[in-house]
Amino acid sequence: MIGVSKKLLWVFLFLLPLCVHAQQDSLAVSSEPVEQVEEGELQPLLKPKFGFLSYSTVIRLMPEYAQAQEKLDLLQKRYDEELIRADKEFNLKFAEFLEGQKTFPENILLKRQKELQELMEKSIQFKSELKTLLEQARKDFSTPIEERLNAIIGQVAQQLQLEYVLNTDNNTYPYINKDAGVDITELVKAAFATPAM
Repeated sequence: MIGVSKKLLWVFLFLLPLCVHAQQDSLAVSSEPVEQVEEGELQPLLKPKFGFLSYSTVIRLMPEYAQAQEKLDLLQKRYDEELIRADKEFNLKFAEFLEGQKTFPENILLKRQKELQELMEKSIQFKSELKTLLEQARKDFSTPIEERLNAIIGQVAQQLQLEYVLNTDNNTYPYINKDAGVDITELVKAAFATPAM
């Protein structure tokens, strides 16, 4: 057993210098001159890592956005008309109250005051409800549009093999190296021509 170990040790010691010499040969630097590459020549080899666009600008260019905005404007107009009607009703009753308050018996005066108070409370409640209804309508209209835009952005990013897409709204990114990224606005706009599914 000791004889086998000694033989293995001698083989190892004999092979060690050969392995070191072979490794040094593989690490040797070539004496051939390295070809210099101009900085401008590298750029075509580099692909953009990210895309960027103004989300709010692009979404306003979508046909669905214009349609949704028309519906919201019509809804807002109807709500405004109803508010004007309610205000006229209140103003008319208030004018009648002011005109007759000196001649009304006390029980009629109290009844009219109560009516005016109820009308005012209903008007305040109605305005609050309208605000909530408009916010909900805006959300209902915008959700499918945003989902479609996000899907289009995702498709463009995958086609260009981008790692991510930046939204430049609100001056979030005051500087973007355009050699490292790519403006995908036009590609996204071109995708709008594809009908929504």
